[in-house]
Amino acid sequence: MLGLSAYVAERRVKEIGVRKALGASVLNITGLLTFDFMKLVIAAIAIAIPIGWWAMNTWLEHFEYKITINWLVFVFSGLLAVSITLLTVSYEVIRAAMVDPVKSLKRE
Repeated sequence: MLGLSAYVAERRVKEIGVRKALGASVLNITGLLTFDFMKLVIAAIAIAIPIGWWAMNTWLEHFEYKITINWLVFVFSGLLAVSITLLTVSYEVIRAAMVDPVKSLKRE
């Protein structure tokens, strides 16, 4: 996640510079770029939870002592994935957004 967010921030340096020059705040830029990553993470969680629930139930059926999986396990793992994504992406985007827009537009 760190590498992907650093790559996206590097590729969009000019866009960030233009947005900063036109008056966008660091919070606006962070929200804009973080939203793209959050869509992907939410989609991945929506796909992984049913598959994970099915796989765990199928595997646990073969044991002598039957147990059920609590739904909170999936909620906490989804929240952990979202929080890691927010921290990682926000760090990279804020670092890219704090650069002077003149330097980012002058590059290349």
